[in-house]
Amino acid sequence: MTSRTLGVVLNGVTGRMGYRQHLVRSVLAIREQGGVLLADGSRVQLEPLLVGRSDGKLSEIARRHGLTRWTTDLDTALADADFPLYFDSQLTSVREKAIARAIDAGKHIYTEKPLAESVEGALTLARQAAAAGVKNGVVHDKLYLPGLRKLARLVDSGFFGRILSVRGEFGYWVFEGDWQSAQRPSWNYRAEDGGGIVVDMFCHWNYVLENLFGAVRAVTARAVTHIPSRVDEQGDTYEETADDAAYAIFELDGGVIAQLNSSWCVRVHRDELVEFQVDGTRGSAVAGLHKCVVQPREVTPKPVWDPDLPETRDYRAQWQEVPDNTEFGNGFKAQWEQFVRHVVADGPHPYDFQAGARGIRLAEAGLESSRTGRRVELG
Repeated sequence: MTSRTLGVVLNGVTGRMGYRQHLVRSVLAIREQGGVLLADGSRVQLEPLLVGRSDGKLSEIARRHGLTRWTTDLDTALADADFPLYFDSQLTSVREKAIARAIDAGKHIYTEKPLAESVEGALTLARQAAAAGVKNGVVHDKLYLPGLRKLARLVDSGFFGRILSVRGEFGYWVFEGDWQSAQRPSWNYRAEDGGGIVVDMFCHWNYVLENLFGAVRAVTARAVTHIPSRVDEQGDTYEETADDAAYAIFELDGGVIAQLNSSWCVRVHRDELVEFQVDGTRGSAVAGLHKCVVQPREVTPKPVWDPDLPETRDYRAQWQEVPDNTEFGNGFKAQWEQFVRHVVADGPHPYDFQAGARGIRLAEAGLESSRTGRRVELG
């Protein structure tokens, strides 16, 4: 079996997502398994070059994982011909300029979302990447999660018949940072730093909806800031300038209606932190990050409304769990492997900068709908 090495510049690995999901659970996990397996039986091993603003944090991460290459100088990393792939998980507010520099350096690009702060910025990067002839991709991690892959399997099989609606609930209570520390960084709640749940989550909802059920054609949304102030990592109180909850109706191709609530101000009373219920003429399903349960038309119960009597039926027990039937693995790692195959062997990877731009377009439309109180159509 032959093997080759692909150098990867990883920018933003000192952040929560960059370190945990992309470095440890993806790149280092791929290294531990011996690289990415290609169709011809050969493997591609990844060689990371860590980039960030703090030399101390980078050196500690490198020491912890036995790595030897890191730098605080992005231009030095981009000038190294041994690292043809650039990955970005920085703050949204600095990502666009860094990606543009990486394209100018001739790097293939894989990046966290959102790709840029505006649709025009994302499309400019897409045009720049096309002109440079570099391959590009945006993280679409939810599509690779076991629960969503089981849901996609149901859609592909025709289980639902005609799909009528999708109802999604995402979120959890993020502590304000005073008497308990917050689970998310403070920049998430400052619009001037690229924060806001609409910018964060509508990019996800766009690719989930368009890949499973149909393209989004219109949105009606209300974005709100429920918590007026929080306490940051230094213990200082700051004004929350970004939305921390959003309630939206999406109209999809084929007449499917999707309702999705996104909130960092909700206490969880569901099996997983995100759940999607899909109802169709032939059956329904509820999918989370890992589990998926179904109820076909033939075994659907016949409830009768009677508010005078206590409910005796266990409705949850009347659903059947969809089996794994395969090894799913980590969703972030699975997409990393697919993108590596795209770079070195021209394998398929449809989640490019244009797909990323569509996610930002939906976020902008959602914010416009909230600001104007109107339904916004997407061209």
